[in-house]
Amino acid sequence: MPIIKSAKKAARQAEKRTAHNQQIKKDIKAALKAFKDNPVAENMAKIQSEYDKAVKKGLLKKNTASRRKASLAKFAKAAKA
Repeated sequence: MPIIKSAKKAARQAEKRTAHNQQIKKDIKAALKAFKDNPVAENMAKIQSEYDKAVKKGLLKKNTASRRKASLAKFAKAAKA
C-alpha cells in the first residue's frame, strides 16, 4: 500500500479510472453482441456510438475504432445479401 499522500490519491484515481474503463468496454461488448445477433441500422448506430465514446475517452485509438467499424459495416452488408 502507498504511504505517501500523493501515491494514495493516485491509487484511488487509478481504481476509479479502471472501473470506468471496464464499464465502457462492457458497453461495447454488449452493443457488439446485440449487433451480431440482429444486424440492423439501429444496432449499427449504437455500436458505432460506443466506439466513438471509447475514442473520445482515450480508451481506444482512432484508427482502431475506425477499423472495427469498417469490419462491422462489411458484416452488415454481408448479412443483408
